[in-house]
Amino acid sequence: MTLHSKITGAVSGIAVSCIAFAAQADVLFWSTQAKPVEESQAMREQVLSGAGEVDYQPNDPGPWITRLNAELQADSGTIGVLGALHGDFSAMDPDDLVDLSDLGVMSASSTFNDLSKLGTDSMQYIPWMQASYIMAANKEALQYLPEGADVDALTYDQLIAWGQNVMTATGEAKFGFPAGPKGLKHRFFQGYLYPSYTNGVVRSFASDEAVTAWEKMRELWAVTNPASTNFSFLQEQLLSGDAWIVFDHTSRLAQAFNERPDDFIAFPAPAGPTGRGFMPVLAGVAIPRTAPDMEASKALVAHMLKPETQIATLRATNFFPVVDVDLPGDLPPAVTAAGDAVAKMSGSADANPGLLPAGLGDKGGDFNRVFVDSFERIVLGGQDIRAVLDDQKGKLAAIMEETGAPCWAPDAPSEGACPVE
Repeated sequence: MTLHSKITGAVSGIAVSCIAFAAQADVLFWSTQAKPVEESQAMREQVLSGAGEVDYQPNDPGPWITRLNAELQADSGTIGVLGALHGDFSAMDPDDLVDLSDLGVMSASSTFNDLSKLGTDSMQYIPWMQASYIMAANKEALQYLPEGADVDALTYDQLIAWGQNVMTATGEAKFGFPAGPKGLKHRFFQGYLYPSYTNGVVRSFASDEAVTAWEKMRELWAVTNPASTNFSFLQEQLLSGDAWIVFDHTSRLAQAFNERPDDFIAFPAPAGPTGRGFMPVLAGVAIPRTAPDMEASKALVAHMLKPETQIATLRATNFFPVVDVDLPGDLPPAVTAAGDAVAKMSGSADANPGLLPAGLGDKGGDFNRVFVDSFERIVLGGQDIRAVLDDQKGKLAAIMEETGAPCWAPDAPSEGACPVE
């Protein structure tokens, strides 16, 4: 199978110890990713095998940015390559990153390559790896697809009609939604529903298009298993048969595909009037302007985009490739199924990525609560959509103003705090 990925966050003491350690290697790879011991070890032994002398050092975002800022302020450093999420890079001054446009490597996604420019005309980082949320279904449900519908290119209207067809045939609502206490429902609203109907998340939160989006969510809920308010990991409902068609993060569907790979299919999220909204968790590699050996750093970045390196990264981290690769046959069924769905979704002509919120600090939970409360009031409580959005709009605006977080895709860029229009 070919994976077509279109994919298209005391200083002196820390710095001294890290510099001393890094001096033993040609390139210090300073990363916020692959932090668990088993992942970082796999990065060193497998992913970076053949890349020359590389010192892979994963860190939490706080120490990562502290060390990096110390070197940038000193106009001298030992960090050769940066590995981080898109949100980490978007919070940086693009002038602190080396233009990689002429390196000759990039992702297979024009969408993600555009994101990597960080609002400039040059590639400030190179997309490296991705994860996402997808749809999955029991193959029993395929016979009830609406006439003319392509499961790999559904619209929201077709998804709702599909759920209605299943409910009519079986007498049960079998769409499953992660609305439970530990479910990732907020990511569906932020990365899927809103981008698909409003082409935004913050700016368009209370727009007329947002009213339409919530009306569509009500229609979808009408064909959703009402027990979804207790569903958090939809692999469980796929396996039990309580749900035949579901949405969730790839990792929360894995058990179903690994236990019964022949019974289920994975496929892209549906599209709305403003595109096929989806939330990629996109990581990239970049070079700080203070890198001590620019050529060695560029060679390492190029190594990370080689097809064989991308497959090794998938094995090490469960993050999917961003270049065209032939997946080996010995991968777990869940990885193969999810990887194919992610590739089709991010590579679709109407792909409209809604990125993870960035710049919110400790207000991220409050931000998510705005969307969850809106869902509970509108969909579960039956309250007036316009009244709820107007009420929640003030809470969202207060969060944005307090944090000063600028807009992220698909919202148009902002100077300063992203406005709730």
